[in-house]
This record gives sequence, C-alpha cells and structure tokens, in this order.
Amino acid sequence: MTIRFDRPLSRAARLGHQMAAFALVLCILVLLGHRFGSLTTPYLVLFLLLSAGLALIAVLLAFAGLVQLWRFGAVAGVSALKTLVYAALPLALLGFAAERYVTRPALFDVTTDLADAPAWLVPPRPERLWLSRDPTISDATRQAQSLAYPELTGRRYEGAMDRVLLAVRKVARQRGIVLVKAEGTEVRDPTIDDLPAKPQRGGPIVRAPDIGPIPIPRPEATLEDNDPIAALIQRVNDVTLQGETRTKIFGLPLDVVIRLHEEAETTLVDIRVASRYGAHDLGVSASVAAAYLKSLDAELLGIVGN
Repeated sequence: MTIRFDRPLSRAARLGHQMAAFALVLCILVLLGHRFGSLTTPYLVLFLLLSAGLALIAVLLAFAGLVQLWRFGAVAGVSALKTLVYAALPLALLGFAAERYVTRPALFDVTTDLADAPAWLVPPRPERLWLSRDPTISDATRQAQSLAYPELTGRRYEGAMDRVLLAVRKVARQRGIVLVKAEGTEVRDPTIDDLPAKPQRGGPIVRAPDIGPIPIPRPEATLEDNDPIAALIQRVNDVTLQGETRTKIFGLPLDVVIRLHEEAETTLVDIRVASRYGAHDLGVSASVAAAYLKSLDAELLGIVGN
C-alpha cells in the first residue's frame, strides 16, 4: 500500500507573492508616469510609499511562508523567492530615500553665493499639495549647506562675459536646463557721462575737412544671430538666466538661476538650484548644481581663475 503525503499550501506565501507583484507593477507605472507623463511629484512620493509598504508586508508574509516550509513542509519556497525578487525595487527605493534623508541636511534650496544668492526672475509657485514647506531661507539653512557641501562655490573665469555666457548656455543645454528668462543690469560709461553736453565758449574752432575718408562702423560682437540674450550682454555687465530642469532617472523638477558678473576682465558665475516640492530634497539640488559647475569647468578649461 502506497502512502502519499500531501504537502499543505502556504497561503501566506501565496498572498505575499501576489502583493509583491502588485507593488512592483505599481512602482514601475508610477515612475514612468512621473518621468514621461503628467504625474506630479507629491503623487509620486505618495504612491511610492504605498508600493514600499505593500512590498514590506509581502516580505513578512514570505518569511512566514518559509517558516511553514521549515516546520510543516508547506509549499512556499518558490512563492517566497518570487516575493523577495518583486519587492526588491520598491524597498530599494525606500532604503535609498531613507539613507539620503538621514545623511543629508534638510535643504530644498542651495546656492554658490551664501551671502547674496542669485534672485529669482520669476519666483516658482508650484502646486505643493501635501508636500508643503516653509519658503523662508534662514542663515542657519545656509550654514547647514556650507557644512554639508563645502565644495559648492562660485566660479571666476578669466575671460569676457560673451565667451563665458556661450559656455554657460552650452552646458545648460547639455545638462537639460531649459532657459526661460534672462535679465541684465544696464552699464553706464563714465567717460561718456563726464563729457560736456555743449562745447565751451571761447575755445578754438576746428573745421572738418571737406574731403576725407568715411569711417566704417566697427562690427558689433554678437553671439548668435537674432539672439536676445546675445544682444543683452552688449550693454550689461550682469546677466541672470533662469531655467528649469528635471533629473534624468526620476524626473524630479527643479528651478535654476545662473548669474554672471563681469569684473576686472574676469567673469563670476554663481548658480542657485531649488526643488519644487517638499522641505527636504535628499541632496538632489546640490548634486545638480555640482554637476553643472563641473561641466562648466571642463568647458572653460584653461581660463579658471582663483
């Protein structure tokens, strides 16, 4: 007589398998919807937290199924293994965010000029939903930035503004920064302002020759034809550019301000980056600013000053 042993089925492992599969699909759809669709960042964070929570519960159910496999020989090994594989991505994202949240200061706005940060040409006002924050930037906040990111400083390049601006805009395009607004400060030439408005009386009268060479106007230096920003720098010594960008993987939106100041045959470049949502950007703004400055240094290699 043959005795057949029927192994019990672990419901915990099976439920964990289904829950982990749902969490993985939800995580992938949310990431794609935020990166390439219209899903906003607050909903991204909310759904990723939900996905990670479901994945965590699924892992606990998988361990319960493994205990049943050890004690009663229940059918749970394959389902538990699949559960761990499916739950890896949501839990990895949660762990990465938690590590950044603990090890990075609570900042959402970073700048290379802590004393006089570049001002926004158009203050960003996104719909924050449940990721609200205090927009005030205090001295303690800037001090925390200087301690956390001491390498985030402005750049001084030994070159005219037109050359530096070309590189600034080129690197912005390479880094995916879309410039949306530009402004500058008018320059007054003191040598022209000090000239008398009318000739002084009693001075010698100089007559122009009847025939003489006609002076040819000196061509104006332009960066690009019909370029408003190129025309702007011909009469200013301060240029501020504002743009917006998104991170490559997660598509997190950020606002960027780049300020150029021409001074004694050198050009100072400062950058300010701010995330649009939440009081803690997990170090994203500092990473974007540092990557931009590194690319700009490479583009202007050889004319970096002290």
